[in-house]
Amino acid sequence: MTFSFHPEAELEFNQAIDYYEACQENLGLEFVNEVYNTIQRIIAFPHAWQPLDKNIRRCLTNRFPFGVIYFKKENEIVILAVMQLNKKPDYWLNRQ
Repeated sequence: MTFSFHPEAELEFNQAIDYYEACQENLGLEFVNEVYNTIQRIIAFPHAWQPLDKNIRRCLTNRFPFGVIYFKKENEIVILAVMQLNKKPDYWLNRQ
């Protein structure tokens, strides 16, 4: 199974990487690894997390306060948001 990022999700992911890297050297890389580990869990078990809206689900990262919002489309995981958990919860809804 493959995965792809919605363009806005990719942008917010990159902004979060830059933020963590500015906070501490290599913290951005640790964030990247955590998000990719989360994506690998999603690929392995795409239906494991409770739906937020129809077939859209959220999987939380373990170390950082982020959730990966996604849906399964045929043999692909589409990432709608790499959401900081203290943001407005439904800001990503228009990305479907």
